[in-house]
Amino acid sequence: MGTVDQRKNIDNLFLADASLSMAFGLLSLLAPHGLVTYVSELGYSHGAHEALRLYGCLRIAVAWILFNVRHVDDGRFRRSICEALGFCYVLQALVVLRAQFTDQHTLLNWFAIFALSTLSFSYMFFRFGKGGDLIKIYELPTASARGIR
Repeated sequence: MGTVDQRKNIDNLFLADASLSMAFGLLSLLAPHGLVTYVSELGYSHGAHEALRLYGCLRIAVAWILFNVRHVDDGRFRRSICEALGFCYVLQALVVLRAQFTDQHTLLNWFAIFALSTLSFSYMFFRFGKGGDLIKIYELPTASARGIR
């Protein structure tokens, strides 16, 4: 695969993650009490509902960033985004995995673990695959760079 193909693939990953983040964020932000009661197994919790709404706001912000980062050409910035999201998603997967084995055993947890792990693997693949060269960084010589040597 060439550089253009890799660029298109990572842009597609950004778009897919942004779309899912926006959908999940809006669903979380607008979730009615009945839905929260249904998925919690322990009944309605106002604190859990507020935490879900706050997480929904965060997912909407991530979606907005990812929609816009597709148009950024800076390879260092794109690598940083992949690193941050890769580590963020693996940490979220570990938190849900811990919850699955220590507290609530639900099918929804397994789905979340799979989805978060897949996203983490995808971002880590683009960042560290092929020695970290899947995201190209192009630099032009500048006067300040020549002065450093």
